[in-house]
This record gives sequence, C-alpha cells and structure tokens, in this order.
Amino acid sequence: MAKNLTGTKIAFLVANEGIEQVELTEPWKTVVDAGAETELIAPKADEAQAFNHLHLADTFPVDRTTSEVNPAEYDAVVLPGGVANGDQLRTDEPAVRFVRDFMEAGRPVAAICHALWALVEADVVRGRTLTSWPSLQTDIRNAGGNWVDEEVHIDGRLVTSRKPDDLPAFGEALVGVVRAASVRSSVG
Repeated sequence: MAKNLTGTKIAFLVANEGIEQVELTEPWKTVVDAGAETELIAPKADEAQAFNHLHLADTFPVDRTTSEVNPAEYDAVVLPGGVANGDQLRTDEPAVRFVRDFMEAGRPVAAICHALWALVEADVVRGRTLTSWPSLQTDIRNAGGNWVDEEVHIDGRLVTSRKPDDLPAFGEALVGVVRAASVRSSVG
C-alpha cells in the first residue's frame, strides 16, 4: 500500500477491556502501513485487554487516557468493536465527548461492530446511514439513524462496518476517507 497517510495521526479509542483484538490490530496495521502515526486511547492508563471473541487475547499499552486527549491533535479516530468494549466505552463521558467532537467537526470517524454504541451515546447518528453488528440496528434506528446490512458503509466522513469478515473493506474505506479529508484540509 502506498504511504498515502504520511503526516496523519489517528486515534484508536477503546475501553480498557473487551476489545475484539482483530478489529483493533487489522485497522491499526492498515493505517500504519499507509504511513499514519497511531495512538491507543482508553479511559485508564497502562493496558487495554483484547479478546478473541470471548477468550482472553493480548494486552496493548495505552498511550493516553480519554481525559487527557484533545480531538484537535488527531486527523481521525477509529473505534474497534467488541461487545464489552462498546458497552464500556459509551459510559466514559470523555470518550463520548471525544467522539461527539469529531463528528460535529466533520472529521473522519471509523467504527466497526459494537463500537457504534459510542456513536449512539454521543447522539451523532441522527440522519446518517450506518452499518454495524446486526444486534445494534434497533439502537441505531431509535437514535434516528438508518441501519443497513452492508460490508462497509461510508456516510460523509463516517466509515462503518459489521464484523471481522469486513475488515479488508473497512481498512480500505478508512484509508480512503482519511486521505481525502487530509487532502481537502491541506488545500482549504
């Protein structure tokens, strides 16, 4: 992949446990391979515990906490999935505010699987079309969003996907949206 994200900084926003590991590591690798700088952000310092579905997987060092980050320091934010991850992240007010600030500024946000709960909690899905793990479709509709069953869906600068099988399309869409946004912001 071409180094077309050189000069961009991408936040990966997670809870401290319950992240679906592949939904963190695959998009991370994709954007790093494209030249982006990345940081792992979580509510608490130290480590974030990932899972392979319901089984413990690896831990990852947290670079910064949600209470100490400023959205202006990043070009995009990625929200990896995991049921427990999405459920816990939506209860962390600094994380919800971070997501809301990104969406209100019209900056790139990418979310997969259960991570869309943070978007619902931030009240930023109204009038948007998104996809997610199917069990979130009622939450998305109740929050005013239009849920679709697609591998990846792009709504402006919002990229959403359903599950680990969708990661190749999710990564490609993520890189494309971040690249387009950084080109527009450097021209404007």
